[in-house]
Amino acid sequence: MFSKIEKFLNSLYKYSGYVASFFLILILVSIVIGITSRIFGFYIRGLTEYSGYSLATASFLALAYTFNENGHIRITLFLEKAKGKLLRFLTIWSLAVSTFFSAFLAFYFIKMWIVSIQLAERSQGADEILLWIPQTGVALGSIIFFICILHNFLKLFFKQND
Repeated sequence: MFSKIEKFLNSLYKYSGYVASFFLILILVSIVIGITSRIFGFYIRGLTEYSGYSLATASFLALAYTFNENGHIRITLFLEKAKGKLLRFLTIWSLAVSTFFSAFLAFYFIKMWIVSIQLAERSQGADEILLWIPQTGVALGSIIFFICILHNFLKLFFKQND
């Protein structure tokens, strides 16, 4: 049963990375359109804002994929010096702290997203888009990141008891 859940979660992280790469491509497209529009003498409103929204969404959706692929900078300077039970303790401690802070982050991004929906907040840019729309990707990315860290923490914890 745990192997099916782990397989699902690993595919969730992978697809989250794919969606993040799509938003990176959107950034490229909006920059190229912005440059091209200046060359031809017309202006498209909101391109800079949409690039920023895409960057935030891409960054948060890529967190889980990058963490799962060991691409984040971790505290390996300390962990590579430790051995045995001390290494196990430090690894569990660092993942526990990371789980707490990623849960805190996800909770407040979800709260911010809900408040933005309730107040119908709009951006201050030229397009005045509803802020909950770009905040959706950030909130989802933070949730997936929390799930990824919790998954790695529990996997390590249950491996210790085997």
